[in-house]
Amino acid sequence: MGKKKQREEILASVRRENIRLIRYLYCDPAGVIRGKTVTASQLPSKITEGVGLTRAQHAVNLFEDLIPIEGMEPVGEVRIVPDLDTYGVLPWVERTSSFYCDLTEQDGSEWGGCTRSVLKRAIAKLDAAGLEMYSAFESEFYLATMGADGPIPWQNGPVYSSSGMDRASAPMHDMVDNLEAQGIVVEQAINEYGPGQQEIAIRYSDALNSADNHLKFRDTIRGTAEVQHGLLASLAPKPFADGIGSGAHVHFSIWNKEKLNLFYNESEPTKLSAFGESFVAGILDHLPALIALSCPSTLSYQRLKPHSWAGNTISWGYDNRECSVRVASPFKGREMQSINLELKASDGSSNPYLSLAGIILAGMDGVERGLKAPQPSAHDPNLMSDEEKIACGIRPLPSSQLEALDNLEKDAVLREGLGELMMRAILLTRRAEAAKAADLGEDWARLATFSTF
Repeated sequence: MGKKKQREEILASVRRENIRLIRYLYCDPAGVIRGKTVTASQLPSKITEGVGLTRAQHAVNLFEDLIPIEGMEPVGEVRIVPDLDTYGVLPWVERTSSFYCDLTEQDGSEWGGCTRSVLKRAIAKLDAAGLEMYSAFESEFYLATMGADGPIPWQNGPVYSSSGMDRASAPMHDMVDNLEAQGIVVEQAINEYGPGQQEIAIRYSDALNSADNHLKFRDTIRGTAEVQHGLLASLAPKPFADGIGSGAHVHFSIWNKEKLNLFYNESEPTKLSAFGESFVAGILDHLPALIALSCPSTLSYQRLKPHSWAGNTISWGYDNRECSVRVASPFKGREMQSINLELKASDGSSNPYLSLAGIILAGMDGVERGLKAPQPSAHDPNLMSDEEKIACGIRPLPSSQLEALDNLEKDAVLREGLGELMMRAILLTRRAEAAKAADLGEDWARLATFSTF
C-alpha cells in the first residue's frame, strides 16, 4: 500500500472510531516509553511533518535527571515522525490511538539519538547479507497494590498452577484481549514463580516489528492493570528485594530470503547449525558489553544471581535455563521453523531497539569472524567443576551496571553500531543513574522505577 493511501485510511479510521487523541511514542536510551499527543484535528498535517521535540529530552535518564550531554542540549529540535505501519487504537483508554515513531533531523535525515534508527541500521546490515531476524520478547511481570510502605504483590498461587491462574484471571483476560485487539498474537499466559508474578509470551515477528510489539506489550500490561483494574504492574527486573526477579527473555533466529532458518541443522535437529554456533560464539564474545543493553539498569544486576534461571555466567547450552544463552529445542513437525536462541540475560528495563541491535551486531560479528562456540554446558554452570568451566568457556558476567558500561565503552563492534552520540548518551545517563542509586540506595531505586517499565 502506498503511503498516501495509508495516510488516508488512517485519517478515515480516526474519524470513524471517533478518536480524539493520538500518541506519538518512542523509547529513549533509558528504556522509558515517552511521547507527545496530537489532537485529531491536527493529525492531517502532523502525520506527515511530525512533532517537535527538544534534543535534551534524550538526556533525561531513568531517574528523570537531566544530564549534560554534548549534542543533546536544550537548544534545537528534532522531529517525532510516525511509522504508519504501527498505528493502532488503544483498547484500555477511550478515544485514543498511537504510533511508534522515529526521531529525525528537521530535514528528515537520521538523528544519532534515535534508538529505533540504531536497530534499523543493524537490520540493514543483515539485509545486505541476504538475511533477516525474527524475534520475540517473553516477559515476566508483577501485579501489585500500593500499601503504606510500598507496593504489595497482588494475589498468589503455586507456580504454573490452576489456582494461581484463576486468582489473576480477570486482569490477565483483559490483557490478552487488549493485546489481541492490537493485532499481537498471544501464545501463552501463565502465573509465574513469585507471588503476583505473571508471564505472557507473544508471537515472533521481524526484528523491527517485534521491538515495536514489545513496547506495545509493556504499555498494554501497565495500562490495563492501572486503568481497568486499579492495580500496579511492574516489568522491572527486581521489583521486590526478596522476590523472584523478572526477565524479558529474547527469542530469536536468523533466516535467509528463501525463508529458511539458518540456525537449523537438518541432520541433527536438536542441535544448531555451524552458522548458529558462530552466532552463539559472537554473542558470548560480546556478552560482557552486550549486557549493558539487555540488562541496563542498576537493579538488573540484583536479578542476575546463581540458580535464578536468569543467566549469571557467560555460557550456553541446550535447554539449559541457567545459561545466559539457551538453544530452545524445536517442536516436532516444525523443527526448521521453531529452533531458536534465547538470551536469558535480558530484562524489562531494556530498550528493545538497542537490545536487538546489539544481538544482531554481536552475533554477526561471530559469523563474519568464523568464531567457534565452546563446549555447551550440560549442567548448571554455577555447580560445575573448574575443569568443566574451562572446557565450556564459562566466565562470570559483570556484577554491576558500571562494570557492564565499562565493557560497552571498550567494545568496538557495539560502539560503532550504536554510533557516537548514542554511545555517549548511554554512558553518561547510565553512569549518573548508578551514582544516584549508590547515594540513595537500592530500595529507593526500586520504588522509584517500580512502574516505569
